[in-house]
Amino acid sequence: MLVAGFPTGSFQANCFVLAPEAGGPCVVVDPGEGSEQPLDELLREHRLDPVAVLLTHGHFDHIFAVTPVCDGKDIPAWIHPDDRLLLSDPMRGLSTDARQFFGGFFGGRIQLREPREVRDLTDGGSLELAGLTLTVDHTPGHTRGSVTFRSATATGQGLLVSGDTLFAGSIGRTDLPGGDHEQLLASLRDKILVLDDETTVLPGHGPATTIGRERASNPFLHGLAAPGRPRGL
Repeated sequence: MLVAGFPTGSFQANCFVLAPEAGGPCVVVDPGEGSEQPLDELLREHRLDPVAVLLTHGHFDHIFAVTPVCDGKDIPAWIHPDDRLLLSDPMRGLSTDARQFFGGFFGGRIQLREPREVRDLTDGGSLELAGLTLTVDHTPGHTRGSVTFRSATATGQGLLVSGDTLFAGSIGRTDLPGGDHEQLLASLRDKILVLDDETTVLPGHGPATTIGRERASNPFLHGLAAPGRPRGL
């Protein structure tokens, strides 16, 4: 599997490209602020043709460029229905103080619109896109519609695109509208910590990690491990 990515914009949200191999179709995950040019360069470098954009959640640092990317390439965006409203009104996902701060940061108000084609992600659903099989897990807590995407490499090793649910050494914040700390802990326990330790994690911000590394060292995960055999991908 080809996995490539880069941090985007003021908040360094990770944008990823996933493909079976170079020189074919791919999917794009979370095209954030200013991602259009580096994304096009990455696609040219690997001779890739995107067929869809997948969104881990609706916060503006992860969806900022979804409309120009999707409409410019005539491809759909996939998002959980609980976060769909954030595509056209990202201010809904911010606290009052954050709205004032970020609104000023972006010149008054963050104004976005939906791409021409938007499709719904469903919990436990399997997406067959670009020659990849991606399983969608609804992991609410950071936002109501947060999801993760999991797949496996050609060697069978697990791969998890975790969005802002899990980071290297940390977890997603829950103090914004739609956030729920107890719900996030339940998502981590029931959907994330049941994965194999060798699973590579691609988070929404910061460096890659593994489930085993986070299980052993992430202070927010201590005491959350679910009983039973880890679930493979």
